[in-house]
Parts: sequence; structure tokens; C-alpha cells
Amino acid sequence: MFQLELSAFRAKWMSELQPSSGGKKSVPKAADLKRRQEIAKEEKARELFLKAVEEEQSGAVYEAIKYYKSAMQLVPDIEFKINYSRTPDPDHGGSYLEDNENDRKIDDLLTYFQQQLTLCDGTMKLCEPETDTTQLHISALPFEVLMYIFRWVVSCDLDLRALEQLSLVCRGFYICARDPEIWRSACLRVWGRSCTKMLPFSSWREMFLEKPRVRFDGVYISKTSYIRQGEESLDGFYRAWHQVEYYRYLRFFPDGQVMMLTTPEDPLVTVPRLRSKNSRYAAPLIGKLPLSKRHLSAFTCTF
Repeated sequence: MFQLELSAFRAKWMSELQPSSGGKKSVPKAADLKRRQEIAKEEKARELFLKAVEEEQSGAVYEAIKYYKSAMQLVPDIEFKINYSRTPDPDHGGSYLEDNENDRKIDDLLTYFQQQLTLCDGTMKLCEPETDTTQLHISALPFEVLMYIFRWVVSCDLDLRALEQLSLVCRGFYICARDPEIWRSACLRVWGRSCTKMLPFSSWREMFLEKPRVRFDGVYISKTSYIRQGEESLDGFYRAWHQVEYYRYLRFFPDGQVMMLTTPEDPLVTVPRLRSKNSRYAAPLIGKLPLSKRHLSAFTCTF
């Protein structure tokens, strides 16, 4: 680091000692000197920043903050100019750049889990009990029974959010939750028999998540505001104006039913009461929505 500062100082000093030739010839020399100074400053900032990374990884947070601050004072965007994949300098340690095979990004997590859970005989062990127990563990159930349970979790309400939460339990449940047949059935429920091919998507799950559709796990809300003229005062001196605000709520269900409610009450109060068909409100409008008309553009969805 000090060698770089010394080299930059010598270059600047030598340029000041040399007589200026004037005119256009001095411009390239000045530009070259400025460029070398910028390179030296950036290299110093790089070393300070990487030193801060080492200190942070070793637990010395306060020392790391000092190095971070010094580096960003030299080059404010030094964080985005560092190539972490380059080979570390052996003179400066550089343990922060060592490759770790276990920390590499896994492109296909499903395949990775399947390889991990596959036994020597070719069978797959989805899960196992964490502690010894005398009761029957769910891992003892056949794969077909587990898949039946996962389909029951989705149910006729297309509760795919519960399925995603179930996939967080373990690697085996993650594999079960990615079963193509579950997501294919969900796509058929939403788009009908015309949905026979998943192109251009790579999987049925990707189609269900990426393709525009009506959501069944939330409430669509439209807020309307307008100004209304009020009654004139008794003395005729002034006329009041009122700002009117109300909400229109739409709740869709997988079987085609729609629940609509218009009320001035806040969504924080209204939305929890519209989570099921058995609403606590006495006057929601309930109707049917044909498949061909399942398109919304004027509402926003809240969850």
C-alpha cells in the first residue's frame, strides 16, 4: 500500500521537475499523470476494503468499520469495483477469496436434494426422525400416501401458499411439494382444459406462479374518492364541500364464486372478515364468475 503511494508521489514529483513543453504536448502528460493517480487511489481503496472484509469475518467489527470508512472516503463506490473471484495476493493473506465448494450457488435445488436423499439401493429416504421415538414417524409412510397428504393440503381451495410453507419443513417435503402433478392440477383448475401444454414455461409450477391469473388467496380492493357539494348554510354565507371515500372489496374462490362488498370501513378491519364464504357481514353480494371473464386490471390485491 505504501509502495503505491510512494510510486504515485515520485511520478508527480518527476512531472513537476521536467520542463513543460507547452501547447498540446503537455495535455497528454497531465492526463496520464491523473490516470495513474486515480489507479493508485483505487488500488489503495481496494486493499482497505478487502482488509475490512477480513476483519469483519474474524469478528472485529469496529476495526472493519474503520477500514470500510477509509476505503469509501477514497473511492465511494469501491464496493462495486471489486472482483471477488480474482486470485488473492499471497503477501496480503486473502482468505476471503478462497473458493468453497459447499457455498456455491445451486442452480437446480430440487435435483440437488434428490441426489442427497437417494440411498445406495436407489430408493429415496424423504425424511427421518430427529430423535428416537416409540411412535410411528411420518417417514415410515409410503411415498404415495405422503403425496395424497400433500394434495389434501392444497385441497379444493387451491391453497398453494400452505403447500409452499409445508415445503420448508425439510428436504423431503421440498421434493414432495414440487411434484408436477400437484401443480398441473392447479393449472387445470385455474385455466380449464385448454391448459394442456406448459410451454413457454419450464414447469407447471412456473406457469402457475408466472402466468397472469385471478388470485384466490387474497382480497382485491378498489378505493374510490370524490368531492361532493354539501348543503348551503342557513344564512347563505357559505356552502360546505365533503370528501367521500369508500372501498369496494372483491374476494374470488376457486369454484367460480365471487364475493363483493362496498363499505367505508378500513381494509385492516374488513379483509379478515372476507377470508371465507361464511362472512360475518350481513350484506355481501355473492355471484359467479365465468372462466372467460377472469381478468382484472383496475384492482390491487392485498394479502
